[in-house]
Amino acid sequence: MKITQKFLNKIEPCNEGLKWAIAHNLIGKERVIFLKELIKDDKLDWANWLIVRTMSYKQDVAYAIYAAEQVIAVFEKQYPEDKRPKIAIEAAKECLKNPNKKNKAAAAAAYVAAADAAAAYADAAAAAYAAAYAAKTANAAYANAAYVAAYAAAYVAAYADAAAAYAADAANAANANAANANAANAKNEMQLRILDFGIKLIG
Repeated sequence: MKITQKFLNKIEPCNEGLKWAIAHNLIGKERVIFLKELIKDDKLDWANWLIVRTMSYKQDVAYAIYAAEQVIAVFEKQYPEDKRPKIAIEAAKECLKNPNKKNKAAAAAAYVAAADAAAAYADAAAAAYAAAYAAKTANAAYANAAYVAAYAAAYVAAYADAAAAYAADAANAANANAANANAANAKNEMQLRILDFGIKLIG
């Protein structure tokens, strides 16, 4: 798949992102090349924004499940009694296997519960990130109940809690600068691992 001007017009990137793509001569390039250039330039959030807009339904859900499973242990370590994110992941897996109406409804319900978990437990910055990203995903024209459950709940809720946990762990570092650097490195490593999986998914 090529990232054409027509495709970009359809998904409506921000002006800054569009200018970046033009400046790097990426219009019309294959999506994997486009994504790798974003990653090379440390535009990891942009790469994630783009990759989910180029995936099939099953790729979307598989990507979300993988992302959530990378960080669910962090959440469960902090909140072992709260099973809402895990339930959201399981609901997404059921949708992946059999995307029928019943499973989509269950996934949508799980999304609400997992979003509540993120709001309840993530620190202010991570919760704000999760809420904004979830809202953006839920309002996207291509979104459906299963996608929202899988991506917004499993990925965003788990990601938010992981970010909060990484920040908390890093706060034990010798000073604030070291703490911030450790938190940023942990986030980048996680994003890179997830994006690498996504690139393999789309081939």
